[in-house]
Formats: sequence, structure tokens, C-alpha cells
Amino acid sequence: MKDPVFNLIESEKKRQSEGLELIPSENYVSKEVLEAAGTILTNKYSEGYPSFEGVGENGEFWDEKRIVEEKLKNYRYYGGQENIDRIERLAISRACKLFHADHANVQPHSGANANEAVYWAWCRPGDTILAMTLASGGHLTHGAPVTRSANIYNFVGYGVDESGDIDYDELEKIALEEQPKIILVGYSAFMKIPDFARIKKIAEKIPDCLLMADMAHVAGLIAGGVHPNPLDFGFYVMTTTTHKTLRGPRGGLILSKGNVKNPLKKPERTLENIPVLIDRAVFPGTQGGPLEHIIAAKAVAFGEALKPEFKDYVKKVVKNAKKLALELKNRGFILQGDGTENHLVLVNVKESFGIDGKFLEKALDCVGLNLNANAVPSDKGAAFRPSGVRLGTPAITTRGLGEKEMEKIAEWMRRVVDICVGLGDENLLVSAEEELSKIREEVKSLAKKFPVPGI
Repeated sequence: MKDPVFNLIESEKKRQSEGLELIPSENYVSKEVLEAAGTILTNKYSEGYPSFEGVGENGEFWDEKRIVEEKLKNYRYYGGQENIDRIERLAISRACKLFHADHANVQPHSGANANEAVYWAWCRPGDTILAMTLASGGHLTHGAPVTRSANIYNFVGYGVDESGDIDYDELEKIALEEQPKIILVGYSAFMKIPDFARIKKIAEKIPDCLLMADMAHVAGLIAGGVHPNPLDFGFYVMTTTTHKTLRGPRGGLILSKGNVKNPLKKPERTLENIPVLIDRAVFPGTQGGPLEHIIAAKAVAFGEALKPEFKDYVKKVVKNAKKLALELKNRGFILQGDGTENHLVLVNVKESFGIDGKFLEKALDCVGLNLNANAVPSDKGAAFRPSGVRLGTPAITTRGLGEKEMEKIAEWMRRVVDICVGLGDENLLVSAEEELSKIREEVKSLAKKFPVPGI
């Protein structure tokens, strides 16, 4: 008898098909990415790194003599790696091409793992890292006290100004005072495009300061050419997840500029050697065996992102986000930063309508519109009672929704808000079941016109 877990998987397929995913950190992968992630590569242990260097776009080797030379270097700790090495090399070469990097480490299991590896590669315990505060839109791994890294390194935070942009004067002032080992530009709820060139100039005033960008949310936009690439502005390192706007499997990625060397030999600790320092920090520093089935799926996703169609896709993501932001504003929603320059929209529902973000999140779940409650800058709400909600357009754009549908989504959201305000208490949502069900049927009807890829 088939394990009952497969019944739950079928239920999740139904949920995804009948609703609309507005969470900006989620997306739908292609059938090919799903196939690669579910292969027998999961059977193989591959601690270490690929020994083959010369791999082409289709997985073929450029030089048969080089195969033998590289194989003798033996960067792995287990045998039987000839196919695994070719797959991982292909993922690395495609990632480097996508992001103009000298090197890519495709082994991190998540964005959090990727960030921790970079910290470990360059910093000593107690060293200072300057990053955006969580309250201003930064990520947990950028110094939130509940994380492991915050108890190892000294995180100092910078914030945003009234326009919702980075407060660059504050950032420079703090950087010159604190002399951080890393200046980190990254976020999970920030709607502007950072001034990478200005931050580079700030970092140049600080000896041995590593410029790092966590672009997990906008990596797909960078790959598609609609968002500037920090590596083109003098940043040494860029980390990202491989899902979200990049539309790959769940995992992490570290891209870097500098010298690419044998990861088995300990290099001199310089900024130019950051690629090999990162390799050593990932394995054996912070992770064990890589997930080669996921790395294969990453390679497929990177290949898809190199195609012209991906550029068209990310242009539509941004276009839809700007249209959705406008339609929400027209219906009384107050937006952080007054709109968006990327794929992400942050709404202050407390200021807009007097309800908290969690109340609205639960109510929208009832109608099949999924987003997440999120803090806004200087939020006085508790962690599970923030004042805002965060939403975005990567997933719905993958399904083919356009600007016309953004109007409909904004209208549904306003109708749900009115129900929430009328009830005054999320525990009373059940009493509005009939009204919410009507909206849910409308959402379902639209969702079925735009099938989820791969299922």
C-alpha cells in the first residue's frame, strides 16, 4: 500500500492549483527541475569538490587529457564521482555565466547556510559585521539575536530613511566608527534598488573590508538583467537562494570574485583568495555531504535562466509588481516606500485599516490568496503580530497572470480587508464563511485558468 504521505502531497497539489501564491519568496519550478530533484543522485555521497575542470554547456569535457589530470587531483573523499563531478561542474559554470562571477559554490543547502559559510570564511569570532536591521527589512541571518551567527559575531545594524531607502549617511557613519570586517547589503522586505557603487566607496575606506550582498530575493531579477548586479560594482561575494525569483529548487548559492584554487590547500587569508576560503568554509567548515540531486536541479534551473525567455519573465515580474502596488494604493493600502522597484510589496495594514498583518494573512488564506504577515520599519507589534503583510509577483507571473489580474487581486484583498474590519476579531472569521467562500470561488475560477507548471 502506498504511504499516506502521498495523499498529502496530492492535497498540496490541489491547494497550489486552486489558490494564488503571493508570497514573494516562493515560486513554481519547471517539470525538468522537479525531475532532476527526484533522481537517484540522492543515493550518492560526494563530500569535497569536483575534480574535473573543463566542462561544457552540455556536460561534455573540452579536453580529454585534462580529465585525467583533474581526476588525479582527487578533491572528493569518496570514489565513483565521475558523473557527479560533471553535474556539479556544469552547475558551477552556468552560475558563473549567469552572475559574472569568477567562482560559484553550489553546495549550500539554503541561503542561511550560504551566509554562515561566508561569515566563517572571512571573520573571526567577535568580528564586526554591518548589516541592515531586521526591523528595517533585513533577514534573520543578518544579525537577529535568535540566530547562531549573532552569538558568534558582533552584528551592528543600519536602517532605512523615511522614503524606505537605505540611510546611506548612517551606513557610512557607522562603518567608519565600527570598522567592520564585512559590510552586508541584503534584505527580505526592501523595495528599492541599492546604490552598490556608493557602498563600494564606503567600503574602500575600511581596511580588509569584505563587501557582501545577500540577493536571495532578487537573484532572478539580476540574472534576467532587470536589477543591477553587485558583483559588477566591486562586491567580492554574493549569496542567494536558488528558489524565489531564480525559479530553481530550494537551496543556496555563493558567488565570488577572486582567485580560484585547489580547495584542499589552505590559502593565504586575503580578499583575492575569497573563493577558496569560501569553499573551505562550506566543506568541511559548516556542511557535510552536498545534496547532488538538488545540485542537478540547480544546474537545470541555471540553464533555464540563461535562456531569452527568462529575461521576458523577470520583466513581467517587475511590471506586475508595480501594477499590483498601484492598484493596492488606489484602494487605500499604505505601502512602505510608496511602491516597489522590484518584485516585492510591503503593506502597512495597521496604518491603513487598523488591523494587524496576521489577521489579514489568516483571512486571505480563507480565500486562497497566500501571503505572509511581516514587520514594517519601527514596528511596535510583536513578532507574531506585525503591522504589515508582504507580497510579491514571482509565482503568479510564472503561472501567466498579467496586469489585468493584478487589478482583480487588489480588489479581492480590499474586499477581505473590509470583512476583517467589520468583524474586528480574527476569531470571528468563521462567522463570515459565506462571504469569504464567494471570494474563494472567484479566486479558484481564475487560478484554474492559469495551471501550475510541472504538476
